[in-house]
Amino acid sequence: MPLTSSPTTRAAFSINGAEHQTVGPYLFDGYRLHPSAWDELFGRGGDPHDHCCGLVERLGRLHVSEFLGRRTSADLAFVNQGITFSVYADRRGVEKIFPFDLIPRPIPAVEWAKLEAGLVQRIKTLNLFLHDVYHDQRIIKEKVVPEDLALGSKGFRKEMVGFTPPGGVYVHICGTDLIRDAAGNFVVLEDNGRTPSGVSYVLENRAVMKKVFPQLFQDIRVKRVEDYPRRLRDALASVAPAGAGAPPCVVVLSPGQYNSAYFEHSFLARHMGVELVFGPDLFVHDDVVYLKTTRGPQRVDVIYRRLDDDFLDPEAFRPDSLLGVPGLFRAYRAGNVTLANAVGTGVCDDKAVYPYVEDMVRFYLSEEPILKNVKTYICARPDDLAYTLDHLEELVVKAVNESGGYGMLMGPSSTAA
Repeated sequence: MPLTSSPTTRAAFSINGAEHQTVGPYLFDGYRLHPSAWDELFGRGGDPHDHCCGLVERLGRLHVSEFLGRRTSADLAFVNQGITFSVYADRRGVEKIFPFDLIPRPIPAVEWAKLEAGLVQRIKTLNLFLHDVYHDQRIIKEKVVPEDLALGSKGFRKEMVGFTPPGGVYVHICGTDLIRDAAGNFVVLEDNGRTPSGVSYVLENRAVMKKVFPQLFQDIRVKRVEDYPRRLRDALASVAPAGAGAPPCVVVLSPGQYNSAYFEHSFLARHMGVELVFGPDLFVHDDVVYLKTTRGPQRVDVIYRRLDDDFLDPEAFRPDSLLGVPGLFRAYRAGNVTLANAVGTGVCDDKAVYPYVEDMVRFYLSEEPILKNVKTYICARPDDLAYTLDHLEELVVKAVNESGGYGMLMGPSSTAA
């Protein structure tokens, strides 16, 4: 299987509660920082970054036992609220409590503004690329992106060629993974433009943090995240097709309770005030999608779908799928319903296409990328393959055509085999 690889930063940062002592105003004795790593709280000299001084000072007032007690309170909050996720690779098949770091990562407003601008630039570019690759394919004809990587991607859907989704938007919700380099600059690790998940944990983390450390939010100005469900609902309603109701009928389509992100599906539907539905709850008649209700059929205008392309419609894709809705893609092509995200967005977050996103920004926007990619080696190239094999212990290797963490090899923890 074709692979791409990128460097991983290894850091050693250990806090052992039994050995902690308060040193000066700070709790963090025994602190160790790898020279190639960036720390969110402390500079190279061991002093807090300027924007972290208030946070570190407040945390430093806590006795170790009090800190550990709040750690326990946070864990109990996650357990009691059922905030869990599943790892399919775990053969035990157990749900896990989402990991929660009691020490937050402060980002100053000026840095956040740059980060936001870079993400807006990037998602705009990805949408332009998707429209282009399903229409004129200029970026392929001008050899900016290799044809075999784009059109040969598993995420490329020939059924979308020549079709423009409502509002011209392909990626409505994008999950861009960011890390910091050794100098502290944010760089993009990957884009997730298919069915990204994780935002519900951001919201729940904030709620738990407010309960555990309420004084931090009284003394430090922190940007709100609680309005995300409203913003998401408004964004989905804004791309409703012509002829939609007022307000449009928006639903969240989930594959069901055994999906690893089912908690998030139900969480977002509840907080947006829309229906959480499964495939059998919907049907298509005369190329229009309807929701079965106790009051009779209700037309559906926008579907925030949380299942992959293959399972959306057994008539158009996998005929053995019991998760989707027969005729859904036909209704979509007829312009009677909006799917968010659009079908075929996987070509823009393919691991082999990712190295070309910076060139896409220049091609479509005539701008320099605000956010850079992680240095990446494409193993289809002989030189890159040789480098990868010689430096495997320093790299993360990813299978192309996969999303999220599927098909990934962590070089530092891998065996020779």
